[in-house]
Amino acid sequence: MPQSADTRLLASMYLDAKRSVVQGGFGWEIDWQASVQFERLTEATFLQESAWVVLTAGMKESVVRRRFFALSEAFLQWSSARHIVDSAHQCRQRALAVFNHRAKINAILGIARRTAALSFDWIRNRVLEQGVSYLQSLPFIGPVTSFHLAKNIGLQIAKPDRHLVRIATVFGFPSVQAMCETIAKEVCDTVPVVDIVFWRYATLHADYGDRLREAYLTMRSPDASPSRPLI
Repeated sequence: MPQSADTRLLASMYLDAKRSVVQGGFGWEIDWQASVQFERLTEATFLQESAWVVLTAGMKESVVRRRFFALSEAFLQWSSARHIVDSAHQCRQRALAVFNHRAKINAILGIARRTAALSFDWIRNRVLEQGVSYLQSLPFIGPVTSFHLAKNIGLQIAKPDRHLVRIATVFGFPSVQAMCETIAKEVCDTVPVVDIVFWRYATLHADYGDRLREAYLTMRSPDASPSRPLI
């Protein structure tokens, strides 16, 4: 794991990446992630974020984003799990017309059914107690996507997807969580914000691995200029 001096360099690189993401037009995404707090989680937000994670599993988020407004309308704007369950047939038909993936649409309905049957308060308490372990019990939520959902509902969790794993390896961290926690503490951002900055940076720059590796090595050299953005 990087030493304290290296941590300061990584924090500087992170801030450069954050600036790049904002300049790329995704400042709103950082602001959204920063605003998410588990303590304020509502049933509607839980249903919406669960659906988002189910739909984006194995797919480009840009594809899902283009259809998500219409899909939200199909699911009654996530008004409540009970309303969705009571209108399950209509919700399914409308949703399939927007997003023709029966297994994923059925999984969203399955999450609504569980929420209606057990109550949102009960589920929220299980998530608070068990974290990603409980989220993995939800339909279509797996070992990696459970971290994605945890992050999106406000837990201080980073998702170990391929981009973040590669970046953590470049910086010498044993895990994505360790990297995001270290940088978050240094810059006073949340763990999910550090996650989303590096993830979005990776989607904006196909050569992100080489960029970050070169910048890291350059900034560790004695004659590096920390005031100049390198990535």
